[in-house]
Amino acid sequence: MTDAAVPVTQSTVESFTARYLRSLGCQIDIRDNEWQVTIPEDVETDLPKGQHNLLCDTVKDPDETHDILNPESSFFQSVLDDASDRVPLGSIKVSTTDTDILVPDWLQESPVSVSDINFTPYYDRSALVILFQVSVETVSEYQQEFLRSIGIDTRSNEILPNLDETFLTLTQSEAATVTSDDFTVEPEQAERLVDVSREPLLSDMQPQIDEIHQEASRAADAELEEYRQLQRQREEEFETKITRLRSKIGELNESIENRNQTERVEALKERRECKSKLEEVETELKALRHHREQGYPDQQHEIRERHGLEVVVTPVTVTEVEYERGDAEFELTDGNSTASLTLGYGSGVGVTEEVDCDTCNQPLSRENQLRSLTNGIQCGSCGSQ
Repeated sequence: MTDAAVPVTQSTVESFTARYLRSLGCQIDIRDNEWQVTIPEDVETDLPKGQHNLLCDTVKDPDETHDILNPESSFFQSVLDDASDRVPLGSIKVSTTDTDILVPDWLQESPVSVSDINFTPYYDRSALVILFQVSVETVSEYQQEFLRSIGIDTRSNEILPNLDETFLTLTQSEAATVTSDDFTVEPEQAERLVDVSREPLLSDMQPQIDEIHQEASRAADAELEEYRQLQRQREEEFETKITRLRSKIGELNESIENRNQTERVEALKERRECKSKLEEVETELKALRHHREQGYPDQQHEIRERHGLEVVVTPVTVTEVEYERGDAEFELTDGNSTASLTLGYGSGVGVTEEVDCDTCNQPLSRENQLRSLTNGIQCGSCGSQ
């Protein structure tokens, strides 16, 4: 199955930035990977007015004359922040004339080949493609930001894994037209669909989020271990102080009887001070040992909280995509046998129904490729028997 959320590439960043800035009324002069952007004073935007020299590159450290434009650059983050405040709406139509027929993933690495494909559209459907900015942060410091897009059918709420990638590919073309006047989805429905899309988007990103969480946990563990070592060092220092004080008190006890009245008074005073200090140090040492035995709960809570993750998902753009639904007929051959499969299909979406193995009834997938047509539709496990 294709990933539900598609990561945004360098080319998509450039396409989005150019379209967004032009929609604001900015001028852009593009020469290879160098852009000269002019943001007029009368443009309603929080982006800095004036002229910007951009370098479209993946380098992290720009020179003094250029700002960098890439998915992680500060300029692009500023564009996203500005766009997310507006959440621009748009619409586009995807038809079979715009896209190639998408071969299902269970055929892409299959020994069975496709000799012919015919798509018959029956009706149009509407979907939303939503571009999200996903920020994964800790309480104390910024961690990482992602751009992900996801497609969802407006009627069925079905996630359309290929549609967002098709949309991003189409809108990278200078000839593509995305208009805002034709956005027909009601605001309440669009807001609901954006909310519905968050869960599958985050579910698809869970491996990345888990990786960041593991890094944060390792950082917390290292900080906690450093704190433990510091507290153990304090215990050792108190133990040394206690040994010295007890030794000093013992020496004073032995010398008191052999001193004159004045010296005895001074020695008794010094002994009281040592005993008082000893009691104070022993109390502190007891408290340190108690906290160690308890596992330093307060410090653990403070450190874990500081390294805890906060995931913020913000819609940047929402585009209504009109696409065609119908049937696609796949002519297949494995060298010995042929078969014709007619499957539900959406333009830019791909096959919209599952195909099961005729022998074991397990669905075909990227991991379970179509293997043979000799005894019907057979998957990798059954076709090799």
